[in-house]
Amino acid sequence: MSKTRELTDWTYEQKCEKAVESLGKNGFTAVYCPTGQEAYDYIVKEAADAASVGFGGSMSVADLKVADRLKEEGKEILNHSLPGLSFDERVAVMRRQLTCDLFLTGTNAVTLSGFLVNIDATGNRVGSMFFGPKKVIVVAGRNKLVDGDVGAAVKRIKDCATPPNARRLNYNTPCSKTGFCSDCNSPDRICRITTIIDRKPRLTDVRVLVVNEDMGL
Repeated sequence: MSKTRELTDWTYEQKCEKAVESLGKNGFTAVYCPTGQEAYDYIVKEAADAASVGFGGSMSVADLKVADRLKEEGKEILNHSLPGLSFDERVAVMRRQLTCDLFLTGTNAVTLSGFLVNIDATGNRVGSMFFGPKKVIVVAGRNKLVDGDVGAAVKRIKDCATPPNARRLNYNTPCSKTGFCSDCNSPDRICRITTIIDRKPRLTDVRVLVVNEDMGL
């Protein structure tokens, strides 16, 4: 490992640990994971008693490739992003995710003060983060950390997450063509629901894995 990489990892480790500390103070179960492999191992362990596992469409979770392992263990996988699903089938899976045993998702931003900030188009992802599933595990790579307030988190999302996600999903929005948010009024606009989880929801077991690797957008 180069000295530059070593120092970069060390710097991010301090930020990850700060986020974990703040999330803990805000009532979340927060875990520092030096690598994605440790996040993978944590999820597999926590899924032991889950019969159904929902996936919120997170690239961070998808990159861990944990779905294949859980399917091999006989879990029912509820993934609305699978190819070949009709619109009605996708929506039906989204609704079932609201009552699954374990819901796996990413987050668009985590402030160092311990807030989870997200922007959704439909709301199925954030809805499942708040209430319904027996357990929620949020995977947050170090690139999602924001050393600032909620405004800085929203800026991070609109600068770094929304344009590439709109392009990935082939939506006809200005940002998918220019790479810059223009606060559009497009029918395909994906910035429709902004949520801030500043404390653990009262009836939902939310675990946040803060990973010292870049994950997702």
